[in-house]
Amino acid sequence: MTTVVPTSEEDPVLSVVRFTAEMSWADAGAEVAEPQVNRLCVEAQECMIEGRWLDLASLMLTSADLIFSKASEKDLECIFTIICNLVKKPESLDQVHEMAELISTKIIQQPNDKPALRLKILFNLYNLLENPYSRFFVYLKSLNLAIHGKVTEHILPSVKKMDNFLKEWNLGVKDQRELFLAISNILKENKGSSKDSFMFLTKYLETFSAEDASTMNEAKEEAARTIIDFVRSPDMLKCDLLDMPAIAQLEKDAKYAPVYQLLKIFLTQRLDAYLDFEAANSELLKSYGLVHDDCISKMRLMSLVDLGLNESSKIPYSVIKEALRIDDTEVESWVVKAITAKLLDCKIDQMNQVVIVSRCAGRVFGQHQWQELRAKLVTWRGNIAGVISTVQANKITEDSTQAIQGLAIH
Repeated sequence: MTTVVPTSEEDPVLSVVRFTAEMSWADAGAEVAEPQVNRLCVEAQECMIEGRWLDLASLMLTSADLIFSKASEKDLECIFTIICNLVKKPESLDQVHEMAELISTKIIQQPNDKPALRLKILFNLYNLLENPYSRFFVYLKSLNLAIHGKVTEHILPSVKKMDNFLKEWNLGVKDQRELFLAISNILKENKGSSKDSFMFLTKYLETFSAEDASTMNEAKEEAARTIIDFVRSPDMLKCDLLDMPAIAQLEKDAKYAPVYQLLKIFLTQRLDAYLDFEAANSELLKSYGLVHDDCISKMRLMSLVDLGLNESSKIPYSVIKEALRIDDTEVESWVVKAITAKLLDCKIDQMNQVVIVSRCAGRVFGQHQWQELRAKLVTWRGNIAGVISTVQANKITEDSTQAIQGLAIH
């Protein structure tokens, strides 16, 4: 049997094993504690000699977990720094990943006990790892800890670097889904991050294609949530949700078909369609926490956009009044709101009681809109080519005229 070899300066790993073991067995009395402490130290040294780093990490984590509520944060940070550094020992990336899984899983088991410190330990572990997928695994554990430990404010700065992380991690579709959904849930809990939460939720939905019919069912709840978030937000006035297969599947779904119908109204119809829908589905809207007056306000802006896109460039006040169901005195204020929201570029002609629209933002930008843009760009390119040809032809004519004039002078 291996025995602890005394040295002038004990290995940091053995020091941690001894410290945590002594604290764990402190209440048992010296006669009981001393043999247990020595046993753990011997086991730890055996693991080190034989290169069984995963077993060593497991042994150290067991003792460290027992004293987490007793030790000071400074001591715990030192203890877990030594434990996390064990991932630098194995040569096999698979074993390193296994150790990263073990350590991170253990750390998040009690998220309400010193959650900020636990998160700091996970960040330290992340920085010690070289394998991209192991880093992703630890980051995902950090997200779960932040949510359950209610310390999401500490994870928010890292979300801003997500584009760089995604390039580094090179994730498959399944991992992307888990990541985007976790980030969306974190951002949803923070005031002022609703747009970013919506963005990551749509990223999650975008990972589902029409060919994923067997797995797309799992996205139904999140698809409905995305629609409700869009409808509820007073600032989001356009989106591409209708073209997403994960959203489109709701159209014929027994539970979520009305939610899909609501989205279609907000993106393709006017206020009168919403009012008819609300009359038949008022309880449904309430169940999702949607406020009728807020929906009317948003639909008025949406209806004004639709008028700008589908009516002539001159929209009479009377048409706006009827579409938005407002008084004569409110027409100009609603046009100003649309201008402020950058939905319209227009002039208000008070004398003739018309709104002259020069630009109008679409509510959707899907496949059809891309095709229209392509057609416009092709036309624009043709026009530019024509201008260039004309300029070049004129230049040739001018140069020839100057040459002839030069000959005449001589």
